[in-house]
Amino acid sequence: MAVTTLVAPTSARARAAVGWARKAPFALFWLLVAAILLLPILLFLLVAFSPRLFDQGPRWFSLSGFQGAFQGPMLRGILDTLLVGVVTALASAAVGFAVAWVVHRTRVPGRRLWSGSMFALLLVPSYLIALGWERLLEPSGVLDLLHVPDSFARSLLFGPVGVIGVLTVKGIPFAYLAISAGLRGLGEEFEAAVRVHGGGRPAATRTVLALLAPAIWSSLAIVFAESISDFGVASTLANDAHFPIATFELYDAVYNFPVQFPIAAAVGWILLAMAVLALVAQNAALRGRSYRVLGGRTRPARRRELSLRATIGVFVGLLVLFLLSLGVPTFGAISASLMTGLGTLEGGASFSFANYGRALTSPSLYQPLLYSALLATITATVTVLLGLVVARLLTTRRGRVSARTLDLLLITAVALPGIVFAAGYIFTYNLPLINNLGIHLYETTTLLVLGYIATALPPASRVLFGSVGQVQESLREAARVHGSNAPASWLRVMLPLLARPLLAAWSLTFGATLLELPVSQLLYPPNDPTVSVGIENALSKYDYAGGTAMEVVAVLAALTVIGLVWGIFQLAAPAGWRRLGRTS
Repeated sequence: MAVTTLVAPTSARARAAVGWARKAPFALFWLLVAAILLLPILLFLLVAFSPRLFDQGPRWFSLSGFQGAFQGPMLRGILDTLLVGVVTALASAAVGFAVAWVVHRTRVPGRRLWSGSMFALLLVPSYLIALGWERLLEPSGVLDLLHVPDSFARSLLFGPVGVIGVLTVKGIPFAYLAISAGLRGLGEEFEAAVRVHGGGRPAATRTVLALLAPAIWSSLAIVFAESISDFGVASTLANDAHFPIATFELYDAVYNFPVQFPIAAAVGWILLAMAVLALVAQNAALRGRSYRVLGGRTRPARRRELSLRATIGVFVGLLVLFLLSLGVPTFGAISASLMTGLGTLEGGASFSFANYGRALTSPSLYQPLLYSALLATITATVTVLLGLVVARLLTTRRGRVSARTLDLLLITAVALPGIVFAAGYIFTYNLPLINNLGIHLYETTTLLVLGYIATALPPASRVLFGSVGQVQESLREAARVHGSNAPASWLRVMLPLLARPLLAAWSLTFGATLLELPVSQLLYPPNDPTVSVGIENALSKYDYAGGTAMEVVAVLAALTVIGLVWGIFQLAAPAGWRRLGRTS
């Protein structure tokens, strides 16, 4: 009896110790993610209400930041942002729906080409598209040097129409992907039912639109959030057109003297509120209705044969769309990089590769590229490792409060503009309290990499979530039964299954980080500009040809590195790794 009373508490303490030992890694990792993502943003946004708490004003509670945000250029920037977001969302959803319908419901030629072009457009930074158009249509630009009349097109580009047009181009892939997912699950029985009851094509179209409401509203919300948070177009085309946008006004409040952190934080709150309102509108529109159309009796939709005239019209329309989206900016960038005297009154239409020679030999042009390539490699590697752990925790601890909180944190981070992340990092790591703790990260490469990881981790973890969730736990358990320890079971079982998704996430993160602009613009060390900052510096010094050559070299470098990584995988990875995840 005495033995029993002694053993029971001991075993209880042992079980408690084992339980804490299992929870400790997750708790530590949660704290790490919160420190990277949550703390800088919370402190930055808090200064909008309590300036004195951070020595930014005399009052413990004040709304002066919001008062400053709702007057003068700031107010105009916010209103312009709201206008641009709404128009861009509507236009991108309309075009994205049309492209998705043509690709998935008709036999238009080149369906794989159009679908692949959407992914290519998704990867190109918005500021590169804007700069490509600017090099074509700016005064003494490419078309001027070629003596092509462009005054009307220039007046459209350098204004609200041009800003909305470029952001619409960047929003189309998001709308296309969201609506395509809905179309794949929608059978043709609903359209057949409409025709059986005497409805024509307009009635069938209205029915399809009603059933695709979740996908359409999702595309509207995504494009709206992406448009209002974009910094690339705001800092290039919109700034050159003197068309204020909220993200650039936030950048001005942080970057210029005197620094106005309360106003910048208020603008961050307003941008976050706009994104939340878009989600609220989406939920309100779909509340109380059921859109479950995929069942056991769903019949796959058949692709329609178009008439010759319709086929030619649709093909030409898609060709024009992608020429305007990718072709024209690419032509503008390449032609500008080959011209001498671009942007000057005395330049001629002579072509030369001298600008590429400068881009590859001038330290001010090639060193930023090497620096960004190193940081992108580090960021992509660390982000994929952290993203894998996050995805693993979300799938194994699904339903628990900690996992749901982490998931909510990541979704919120996706909606936050990158410029808000950068401003939060500048504000937090420049606080006297942080410096007194011995943390000196301001104006260092370490802080820049942390900013990159903070913006890359949420989307990378969401990309890996689906693949990690598909792997059955019994596979690792079988490896453990046959003698493998935990690390060996991961290497032998999980790594082959997740090799392709991990490589895809690494490639996306590398490409996005190499050409990243908002975080780089605010966090780069003074003597070590990144490639995007180097391009901006060259353009600000009116070296349009050199800066544009640097753009082309940077894009080619990103494609080359990603191509080499995938080539090495195809050559060096075991045959089983290469077959997993491929379709026959």
